[in-house]
Amino acid sequence: MRQLAGFFPATEYPDVLIGLGEPDDAAVFRLDDARALIQTTDFFTPVVDDPWTYGAIAAANAMSDVYAMGGDVVLALNIAGFPEDVPPATVTQIFAGGAYKVREAGAAIAGGHTITSPEPVYGLSVTGIVHPQQVMRKGGAQPGDLLYLTKPLGAGVITTAAKLAGDDAGAPRRWARQLRKKPALDVRHLDAAIDSMLRLNREAALAARAAQVRSATDITGFGLLGHGTEMALASAVEFVIRAAAAPALPGVWDYIAAGYLTRGHVRNPQHFGEHVTFADSVSPAQRILLWEAETSGGLLLAVPAAQAATFRSTCQANQQPCWEIGFVQTGAGVRVVS
Repeated sequence: MRQLAGFFPATEYPDVLIGLGEPDDAAVFRLDDARALIQTTDFFTPVVDDPWTYGAIAAANAMSDVYAMGGDVVLALNIAGFPEDVPPATVTQIFAGGAYKVREAGAAIAGGHTITSPEPVYGLSVTGIVHPQQVMRKGGAQPGDLLYLTKPLGAGVITTAAKLAGDDAGAPRRWARQLRKKPALDVRHLDAAIDSMLRLNREAALAARAAQVRSATDITGFGLLGHGTEMALASAVEFVIRAAAAPALPGVWDYIAAGYLTRGHVRNPQHFGEHVTFADSVSPAQRILLWEAETSGGLLLAVPAAQAATFRSTCQANQQPCWEIGFVQTGAGVRVVS
């Protein structure tokens, strides 16, 4: 997409506040002095077996980009593709799960498009709205800001464990011997991961607006360190992240030890690793968790220190978890300490 930036120079599109020239979680278009549109899209293949839950998680994940920009969701369109042999009842359940989460966000699904696809894919094109002066973006973090995360890490690891531990016969042959030695999935751990993925980032965004946050992103495929690196580089600062302070879903350390990992723990350091340094005291398991891909993860927010109490109290009032995991200082990239 970045190759297209030259075709749409910012000087010719002054109302495009965020676009291809400065890639972010969503595009932002100014309507007037009080309103700007946020536009984004996201979709993926199933991460859980239950169709309704899959649809709901995919919808929550797609809407998260609007919340990462500080906005409210107002409208969504379905994006879907299914093999011809998928039963209509299954498709209906996927759409129903997505519609439920969109309605929870106070928005509406107004249409969409479905194609025939070799494997199921589902997600949303999402429209949000925000005041032009309240847009949160990846850039804008300042030295002295405190870093907060609003969901625990490990959803990618646990859903991978659910796929591989649940059916050895369906796993690649190279894994078969190792899988017979690995622990079975605890359904309570999967339930906790699903609950986390289903949670909208709506309340986190409201707390961020109350605290006048201007720099944020949501944690998805690039993991905490990948997305944190994007923020740090866009802001021309250094993020210092305390590995021990990063929250983890129940059971995730056992699954990491067992090797239930996504490709994110390899691909993300390949792409962002030159910008990330680790203290020797940060364990290999901690490094994996911080690099691992997430699905429908929380917001990473650079909160001005003077507004941190407001942010925490607003989160508490709305039953929104938050964890302080580090701070911003002069420098470049990300430094992980124990």
